[in-house]
Amino acid sequence: MRKPVVGVIGNAQRVENRFTTQMVGERNLRAVAEVAGALPLMFAGSPEITDIGALLDVVDGVLLTGARANVHPTHFGLEPDPKHEPYDEHRDGVALELAKACVARGVPVFGICRGLQEMNVAFGGSLHPEIRELPGRMNHRMPRLETGEIHPDPLVIFADRHDVTLTPGGTFSRLLGCEKIRVNSLHGQGILEPGKRVVIEGIAEDGTIEAIRIAEAAGFALGVQWHAEYDPQKNPINRKLFEAFGEALVAHKRAA
Repeated sequence: MRKPVVGVIGNAQRVENRFTTQMVGERNLRAVAEVAGALPLMFAGSPEITDIGALLDVVDGVLLTGARANVHPTHFGLEPDPKHEPYDEHRDGVALELAKACVARGVPVFGICRGLQEMNVAFGGSLHPEIRELPGRMNHRMPRLETGEIHPDPLVIFADRHDVTLTPGGTFSRLLGCEKIRVNSLHGQGILEPGKRVVIEGIAEDGTIEAIRIAEAAGFALGVQWHAEYDPQKNPINRKLFEAFGEALVAHKRAA
């Protein structure tokens, strides 16, 4: 039997401020290939050239990756603000409908960082554009030097920074075999109000929502706020997540 195929969503980027491209971080591709045991296949985060139905006929699962751009606030009833840019409205146009389509068809979907946020918005939830502005919240953005520049060491940027408490007996606690984990943190936007079918299963020590599942989904439909793709080859928590995603891919492929 051939390997399962995972569609990995692309992000709009401009190269040399001239060429419009679609890009995916290589760590996402390696996590799918090396830990989930699947073939990663990037697809465009652009509704003009991505047919969701045709895509789901081809792939066995979908990875909604993290990204620099925020989900556009008009999708949850707020006005855009230049200080919360960049946005990627083309990706919004694919990802929000795709998240719902995956759940409806039982296609495994795994959302990471922005991907978790997209899943929440797809099911009617809202986001806060800068979670650290809420009372009592920590700064969840990537570490910076005193000069304001992003820290140059990836080991510092992606280091585990805070705890997440998991729902006892929930999907995540069963998968991971524990009720408390420690994770990295590289995001500004975060869930404000959960969507109607969004079940909260992990909360950071400051109250930020870190892990969700979609209720009554026929297949794997999980999202995490941290960057699980960074080190699943050696991080036992992230490895278990990608392995579980891989098992769901195989099960869906066999049932198809």
